[in-house]
Amino acid sequence: MHRRHFIASLGALAASAAAAGVAPALAQSLPGAGQRNLAQRLAAYAAALRYEDLDDTTVELAKTHLADALGCGVAAFAEKPVKIARTVALAQGGNGTATVLGTRLRTSPDLATFANGAAMRYYDLNDVYAGKEIGHPSDNMSACLAQAEAMGASGRDLIVAVVLAYEIDCRLMDAASISQHGWDHPNFSLPAAALAAGKLMKLDEARLTESVNLAINGHLALNQTRVQTISNWKGLADADAARNGVFAAALAREGLTGPSPIFEGDAGFFKQVSGPFTLDTNTFGGRGRPFRIRDCSVKFYPAQALTQTAIAAGIDVAQQAGDISRITAVEIRTSHEGYFSAGMDAEKWAPETSGTADHSLPYVTAKAMFDRDIGVASYSNAALHDPKLRSFMKRIRVIDDPEMTKLYPKYYATVVSVTRDDGQVFSKQVDDIPGSATRPMQRADFEKKFRKNVEPLIGSASAGEALGVLWDLERRNRASDVFSPLVIRG
Repeated sequence: MHRRHFIASLGALAASAAAAGVAPALAQSLPGAGQRNLAQRLAAYAAALRYEDLDDTTVELAKTHLADALGCGVAAFAEKPVKIARTVALAQGGNGTATVLGTRLRTSPDLATFANGAAMRYYDLNDVYAGKEIGHPSDNMSACLAQAEAMGASGRDLIVAVVLAYEIDCRLMDAASISQHGWDHPNFSLPAAALAAGKLMKLDEARLTESVNLAINGHLALNQTRVQTISNWKGLADADAARNGVFAAALAREGLTGPSPIFEGDAGFFKQVSGPFTLDTNTFGGRGRPFRIRDCSVKFYPAQALTQTAIAAGIDVAQQAGDISRITAVEIRTSHEGYFSAGMDAEKWAPETSGTADHSLPYVTAKAMFDRDIGVASYSNAALHDPKLRSFMKRIRVIDDPEMTKLYPKYYATVVSVTRDDGQVFSKQVDDIPGSATRPMQRADFEKKFRKNVEPLIGSASAGEALGVLWDLERRNRASDVFSPLVIRG
């Protein structure tokens, strides 16, 4: 399209948006002559970010969240979808430049990103962030690790990439909700992973921009991943987004260009996916401004983020009520986001897969009430088809409660109330639990969770060695040192 025709079409688009009542946002998001588009602004931020821009708290969070993601990944090593991803990644022979977690074998950076991301995400136990959209920024860790190793990057380089990926992903989740339009949150990981990988490749601003253009245009993810019956892909969707981000950055490094403007264009992200939004990179973290990694929560239970407080509340009311068999009705009041993602679909009352179950408010609440806990074993085939549990779940109803929605996203609040056969009602509201951004875990808490995840597979000594590397990461010349202690023997 000729430039003047393009500018005219932008004007027509702005006029049509004004008629729809969205003129102010669109006017700020459409690039005019001489104005950089959003992909360019994100690239400029990525290019400028330095280790010296990070405060001590942010460096510590990058290390503890990396430890958490790696621990989750090692724990899931033997799970079938993780084994499938690893098999595909190693099909070329195990002689690449990026390590596959739990092994001494290597593959290409993009395939290592996919295999390791699948492992880190499998148990739904890694960290979470909630803005207008909710997602898992640590799903980008696999891209950072793979590209750091491939480039021979230092620990400091890896830390910068991690903080950058979190910042981009979280800021985009702050800007727009896309899941309720039928799109999946890994779409925000595409530019985050591309920019983090590109940063480690030392791409200039122009090539970083192209990595964003390429990552987004060809790889948009549908939210069917997270509704109705949930398949194995739920745990791999963000791993695939990170893989595509790494691949896009590699293409951009060689000079390939992508569709632009990818956000603001006539058929771009705003028009097709999110609607218009504004994003001011001048407010992003650095130079005294806090980074979004500070606002991420770390999961206490292996379950969807907005079910975490329901689990705690369910355990509490079960203890209050006493004999579970005497409970005749259960009411779960959650936010609109909790209802939409974990309490709306009929499949949530009869989950046939672990992915459906760990995204089911009725299932995890009932299971927690029965067992006084939720763990990996909570999603076994026997647990899913326990006739007593299935019968009990029929007594549960989930309510979209405006009062809980008012507390979101600062709190993922839930109220669980039960009625006993004598008419007594027991109720508990839980706004947050340990690991929530409002009740952050400390290094000792991360160590405890890490050891719980990895020691059954690598032993106590190797777990301690891995933690030593992670806590010393900013002084390491090779970021890849983190992989060596995590090899699973036998």
